[in-house]
Amino acid sequence: MTQPNILFILMDDMGWRDLTCTGSTFYETPRLDRLAAEGMRFTDAYAACPVCSPSRASLLTGKYPATLGITDWIDWGGWVHPARGRVIDAPYLKELPASETTLAAALRAGGYRTWHVGKWHLGGPGHDPQAHGFDVNVGGCEWGCPAKGYFSPWQIPGLPDAPDGAYLTDHLTDAAIDLIRAGGGRPFFLNFAHYAVHTPIQAPAELVAKYEEKVRALGLDKVQAIEEGEFFPCEHKRAQRVRRRRLQSDPAYAAMIENLDGNVGRLLDALAEAGQADNTIVIFTSDNGGLATAEGSPTCNLPLAEGKGWMYEGGTRAPLLIRWPGAIAPGGVCRTPLTSPDFYPTLLDAAGLPRRPEQHVDGVSFLPLLRGEAMERGPIFWHYPHYGNQGGAPGCSVRHGDWKLIEFFADGRLELYHLRDDAGETHNRAAEEPEITRHLHAELVAWRESIDAKIPARNAAWADAPAGGALRARGPGGPAR
Repeated sequence: MTQPNILFILMDDMGWRDLTCTGSTFYETPRLDRLAAEGMRFTDAYAACPVCSPSRASLLTGKYPATLGITDWIDWGGWVHPARGRVIDAPYLKELPASETTLAAALRAGGYRTWHVGKWHLGGPGHDPQAHGFDVNVGGCEWGCPAKGYFSPWQIPGLPDAPDGAYLTDHLTDAAIDLIRAGGGRPFFLNFAHYAVHTPIQAPAELVAKYEEKVRALGLDKVQAIEEGEFFPCEHKRAQRVRRRRLQSDPAYAAMIENLDGNVGRLLDALAEAGQADNTIVIFTSDNGGLATAEGSPTCNLPLAEGKGWMYEGGTRAPLLIRWPGAIAPGGVCRTPLTSPDFYPTLLDAAGLPRRPEQHVDGVSFLPLLRGEAMERGPIFWHYPHYGNQGGAPGCSVRHGDWKLIEFFADGRLELYHLRDDAGETHNRAAEEPEITRHLHAELVAWRESIDAKIPARNAAWADAPAGGALRARGPGGPAR
C-alpha cells in the first residue's frame, strides 16, 4: 500500500455556513466549492468544543477535551480565568501534556514527515509543535490570534520576517507551498492551521472594497444585520449587551474568506504541480463555529443557533470537506455525525498504520464513510464548563442520533432538540419527551462521571440578576428559556 500524504487545513472560527457550497449567499469560495465537488462534504461534522484550544487538542490526541483536561481556550498568562457568575469556571490544563502521543507523533513513527504551519495555541516553550511530534514548525506558538494584526510586522514567535504590509494568510500559504515543493521520498502530514478568520477582521483593501460594493448592489446596507440591546444570557457579563448578527454582510470578513479561498487554491495547485494531488488526502474544517454574537459579530450561522462560545449548533457544527482521489467518490454528501477525536483513528487507518486505542480513546474511525459504506457513529459529547467570551453559559451536551440534549450548569435546566426537524434548536422538547430526556441525561451524566469531568463550582457570592436580565432568551424568534 502506498501511504497517502495528509494535508489537514484547519480554520479558526469559520462558521458552518461560511462557504458557498454550505449555504452562503454572500461569501465567494470557488476553490473550496470545487474541493467539495471533487470529494465529500459532511453536513453534520462537529468541533469537540465551541472554542479553539480544546478542539485543536482533541484533533491531535483523539480525546474529548474533558477527557484530556483542556476545556477552554488557553489564556496562558492566566489573566482571564476563572470567570464568575452563578457558578465559577472549572479549572483546566493550560498546555498539551507531554504524556500524550499526538497524531503527528504516531504518523512520524510510521514513516511520515510531519510539518506544522500556523496557529498552535496549545502551550508555549516546551509545549510547542516540535515537542509534540512535528519535525517543522512555522508560526506555531502560544498565541491564539495575530495580536499585531494580519499585516506584517506580526511579531509572531517562530514566524520568519516578511516585508512590511505582507498579509499573514498569504505568507503562511507560501511557507506551506515551500514545504510541499521541497520534495522527499516519504509521505508528509502537513497540519496547516490558519490564524484566519479569527479577529481582528482584516483583509487586503481591494477585496474589502469589492464586498463593500457588493453590499450596496444587493441592498444589504439597507437591512439591519445586527440585533443590539439584549442582555447576555451569561451572568458574568450581565453589564454588557449582545450584538447578534442575523445576516452575512460584513465586507472585511467576506474579503478574508475570499482571500483564504484563493490561498487554498494556490496550495492545491502546488500539490498538483508536485505530482502529489492524486496521493494526498485533503481535509478542510474549522476548530469551532463562526463568531456571531460578540467582538464585532462578523458572521452569521443561521439557520443554526448562536455561534462560537455557545453550546448550540452554531457553536460546534463546522464545515468539513475531504478529498481523496481513488478512495472517495466525487460529489458525495454525508450526513453521519462526526467529531474532532474521530480524525486520529481514521487517518491511522488511511495510512495503513496500527491503531493506538489507548490514545484515541474517544475517536471512532470513519474510514467506511469515505468509502461510501454505512456506519453508526454513536453518541457524541461536549463539555464546556466555562462562561464564553461571546455570551454562552457553562454546559454539557450529548447528541445521539437526531436528538440533542443540553444541560446548563448555572441553573440545571435541560433542553432537548430534534436536529433533523429543528436544526435551529428553536423548540425545546424536554417537557414533551420526558423519557428521551431522562435517557439522554442519564447517558450524559454517566459519561462525564466516567472521565471525572470537572464541574463548575457554585458561587456563594452570587446575587441573582433582576428578572429578564442575565438569563434572558436569545431574542426575537428564539425560544423562551
